[in-house]
Amino acid sequence: MIIMQAQGVGRTFDGNDLFTGISLEVQTNARVGLVGPNGIGKTTLLEILAGLNPPDGGQVTTGKNVSIGYLAQDSGLDSNRAIFDEMLTIFAPVIAMETRMHALEAQIADPALAQDQAQFEAVMRQYDQLQHDFEAANGYGYRAEIRGVLAGFNFPEATWTMPIHTLSGGERSRLALAKLLLEHHDLIVLDEPTNHLDIDTLTWLEGYLRGYAGALLTVSHDQYFLDHVVTEIYELTPSRAVHYRTNYSGYLSQKAQNRALAWKAYEKQQEEIAKLQEFVDKNIVRASTTKQAQARRKQLEKMDRLPRPDGPEKTVHFRFTPDKTSGNEVLKVVGATVGYEAAEPMAGPIDFQVNKGDRIAIIGPNGVGKSTLLKSVLGQIPFLAGTAKFGTNVTTGYYDQDQHQLHWDKSVIDEIWDDHPTMPEKDIRAALAAFLFDANDLEKRVGDLSGGQKARLELTKLALKHDNFLILDEPTNHLDINSKEVLEQALADFAGTVLFVSHDRYFINELATNIIAVQPTGSRLYLGNWDYYQEKLQETLAAEAEAAGETSGPVASAAAVNYQQSKADQKAQRKLEREVAKLEDTLSALNDQADALQTAMTAPAVLTDYVKMQDLQTQLDAVNAQVATTEDAWEEASLALEEMQQ
Repeated sequence: MIIMQAQGVGRTFDGNDLFTGISLEVQTNARVGLVGPNGIGKTTLLEILAGLNPPDGGQVTTGKNVSIGYLAQDSGLDSNRAIFDEMLTIFAPVIAMETRMHALEAQIADPALAQDQAQFEAVMRQYDQLQHDFEAANGYGYRAEIRGVLAGFNFPEATWTMPIHTLSGGERSRLALAKLLLEHHDLIVLDEPTNHLDIDTLTWLEGYLRGYAGALLTVSHDQYFLDHVVTEIYELTPSRAVHYRTNYSGYLSQKAQNRALAWKAYEKQQEEIAKLQEFVDKNIVRASTTKQAQARRKQLEKMDRLPRPDGPEKTVHFRFTPDKTSGNEVLKVVGATVGYEAAEPMAGPIDFQVNKGDRIAIIGPNGVGKSTLLKSVLGQIPFLAGTAKFGTNVTTGYYDQDQHQLHWDKSVIDEIWDDHPTMPEKDIRAALAAFLFDANDLEKRVGDLSGGQKARLELTKLALKHDNFLILDEPTNHLDINSKEVLEQALADFAGTVLFVSHDRYFINELATNIIAVQPTGSRLYLGNWDYYQEKLQETLAAEAEAAGETSGPVASAAAVNYQQSKADQKAQRKLEREVAKLEDTLSALNDQADALQTAMTAPAVLTDYVKMQDLQTQLDAVNAQVATTEDAWEEASLALEEMQQ
């Protein structure tokens, strides 16, 4: 059943259309992801769909009595109550029923009531109905539900009495999401819900949302989150929303296939148009062929012309190029303890070595000191214990997730030019253009830029330094998916060394050669990417369970279980994708052969030679038979792939 539908929705700013003609629908229990480049209007559309703002065109309709909950990007809970008390406000009607039940229980226990049979039965009927309603509203389990959700968002019991206004911005954002989930709306609309969540919390949230008894519409730049939670994708463009019934990886595959097929159909039609036009041009003036030419011209006039397919979206393009080569040993950290007060260390001892060419990811729960570790390595914050030593010829470039290296009051162009005063203006402009800053952006104040623009500006500065050791603190924050993929490729091609903190599992998996997992008790090195880390984590947890005498089966974190469940499916899906692509290439080659044979059969020398014509016809029949067989195989593989992606 459709619980929300948008028809022809549009939004205009200062007379310019941000988007128009957007139509989409959300079914009961749907899991829908909304994707598109930064600036396309995803957040604006979510606000319209959630009922916060009316559209400038079109309409949004919702089902009768449908409850919609909306969480804005980076929004935090604002309250003077304690954490647990705030969560209890959600269940105020249930608590009122509980209070009424206790009052009725006391009344029932009064011996005087039993003497009035009619009144006793009336009270019992009232109590039975109230008890039924209380149970239906999870009255016996709502406190356990609150405890479970708070624990999932990394709020241990010791924090439940803390006033909310004393929490950090990230903690209040997590709490706002926790409260929204506990409200049990028919549809929850989430704008970047994975911000401020560490990897363990992200994994818990994915599991919770998969089992959520309602529908979900979300915008997220986290590819892993979209792959594991959503089953439908709407791609937002300026003039429409394109629907894909699959997760994010399936969307990328289908989009690439659709684009390839669209280009193939367009190019084939263009060839046909060119041939027809050439025939018309050559024969329209000849008396013997003018009727044929006129027929071809009518065919051209009646032809439904395919539009030229869209090209790839405009995205950043850059490389990191070191000016000089470092020694083989780039960094060595020995016995390090990080924190701000010796009495309350955040983590330690931490030991690791970074060698030339390594791309090492640092992971760990929020608050364990990952960013502090990077700053201590750079000498910005002293270690509480231990040392960090750089190798020979090492030059460091640092990306700060808080963007403190930017100057808010400078213009965009001056932010770069002041660091490189001898660089020609055209080179400055070219460098900024590579990061999607156009001429209108160059004089903007840095403080007025969006989060994504500030991130791209800081990457511009980093790329122009040409250091050989990049130390990056959450470099994918604020970047759209396309920009993240370009950054990932630039770092993979980088001839230097990379040490980075990230909670983006897709980014870690594609880039990291090693992972350092930091806990309050120290660090552990894993010699592989995210998938490898998950495998080792599963092995470790299984070994611990076996050592503890647990025989009920393997015990794993939600992340490891999810990994094992999806690994085989992903492998099978990749195999089918390769098979479909191979069959499409075969079909293309066979169609080219058929076209060549048909062209040969129209040659004057062949038209008058029965033997040659018969030979070519035999070849054409054989090719057409191969085409039919290949098309059947392609259709079967494509259907199997589509079912797997749904």
